[in-house]
Amino acid sequence: MQSSKGRAHDAVAGQESSVEQLDGHDPAAPQEAWQLKYDDPWYDGLASGWGEMAAGGEPAPAAVPSARGEGVSGPSEADVYLEVQRSAAFQEVRRRYRRFVVPASAAFLVWYVGYVVVATTVPQLMARPVAGALNVGLVAGLGQFLTTFLLTWAYARHARLRRDRAALELRWDTQELTRGVNGGAS
Repeated sequence: MQSSKGRAHDAVAGQESSVEQLDGHDPAAPQEAWQLKYDDPWYDGLASGWGEMAAGGEPAPAAVPSARGEGVSGPSEADVYLEVQRSAAFQEVRRRYRRFVVPASAAFLVWYVGYVVVATTVPQLMARPVAGALNVGLVAGLGQFLTTFLLTWAYARHARLRRDRAALELRWDTQELTRGVNGGAS
């Protein structure tokens, strides 16, 4: 037996599946399902009407917007994103990102490769005892983990203090600009 959404009912007492029960809304009639408008920006308009049946029993035509933007005048979304990318605020966010990431990555890479090279070329140095059963190789290996955690902490702190606010403002500006391109629709 089929439900109104085209999914099979449970065999027990004609109930719908547990997924449908958790949907949080009443299932739409098949002829009305393709007309639903979601405010979710991640909603895939191409998938609307997938598997739905029209009143006559044949598949309902999917309402797919044109990819060419026919009838739309003015700047496109691509123009908006290019404008934002060329803006001074975006360039500043990228510059702050690169000023931290490039030197930090280079320093960590040198530290890691140095550890590997020393461990393979001078094993006597790595075997030298430091305290009890701890040797230089073990301390340096644990130092690799420590520097990984410290670098992660420093990156998160740098992003929070120097980039997040500016990036959030850019995101809001971009959303406002694309909303204007789409005629007020999100």
